[in-house]
Amino acid sequence: MSPDLPKYSELPRLDDYGNHSWGVFGADDELGTLNLIDADGVREATSLVRTGERAGLSLPLDQPDPPLFRRERFQHTMRRAGSMWDDRLDSFFPQGSTQWDGFRHHRVRQHGFYGGVTDDPAPGNPRLSIHHWASSGIISRGVLLDVARHLGDLDALAGRSITADDLCAVAEAQRAEIRPGDILCVRTGWLAAYRGLGPDGRAAISAQKSSFTSAGLAADEATAELLWDWHIAAVTADNPAVEVTPGDAAVGSLHRRLLGMLGIPLGELFDFETLAARLHEEGRTDFLFVSVPLSLVGGLGSPGNAVAVL
Repeated sequence: MSPDLPKYSELPRLDDYGNHSWGVFGADDELGTLNLIDADGVREATSLVRTGERAGLSLPLDQPDPPLFRRERFQHTMRRAGSMWDDRLDSFFPQGSTQWDGFRHHRVRQHGFYGGVTDDPAPGNPRLSIHHWASSGIISRGVLLDVARHLGDLDALAGRSITADDLCAVAEAQRAEIRPGDILCVRTGWLAAYRGLGPDGRAAISAQKSSFTSAGLAADEATAELLWDWHIAAVTADNPAVEVTPGDAAVGSLHRRLLGMLGIPLGELFDFETLAARLHEEGRTDFLFVSVPLSLVGGLGSPGNAVAVL
């Protein structure tokens, strides 16, 4: 859990896209910064369990509703076979609700995906597949930065960028120590605000496809540099994209910087409401984070399937 990793400023540069970590964890790496989770770190994370209380971090699979980003609603049917029943899901998008974005989710344009992999993804293709993340699960120390609580007047449904300086200020104010191998959890308040909307308000967001506004991490290089230098294993947030939306081409894409360039997994639409309240009551910011993605060979992403243990 004390890796000898280069600082962001020491990483090689890739054109105007920023610095990249390709090869830092080996030429054929499949895990990116998930490599920073080791057995010692998992044991340390289990020591954070005090009461055994659990807080689910995943939305129901049919939320948000209507679906975002032009996705379809899945169809849930059941079939009877004698005294047994089976479920069936059609038009199911693994990235339609609380989700992990895998390394095949976002390409660094002509340079390919994380590690410089240039072939297109395909069902059954194991290279950079989400099933590698499922092989050991994502189990580590989670740290919640409650940006919404700290800023107070944050309008999470507006396009407010949460900068690297903001993250540092929240960490300092909430006495949150970020350690190598941590799962960084950022509460913007978007999910709480979304739940406060009526059906028409939620439908209006979905109708905007990819152009709706939400608070999120700034997509600039300073954010990527901070997250890399913190040596987190992954970053999750309670909004649809982790980064602020809509994006700005002049600033660039945090998806491209983190997934494609640095191999930092992104988790979106994680539900931190119950967890945030309990952590605030207890005056703490860390907990045991447990997630087991789908073991889908060739998968580009997965439901979050996550829980916090206190």
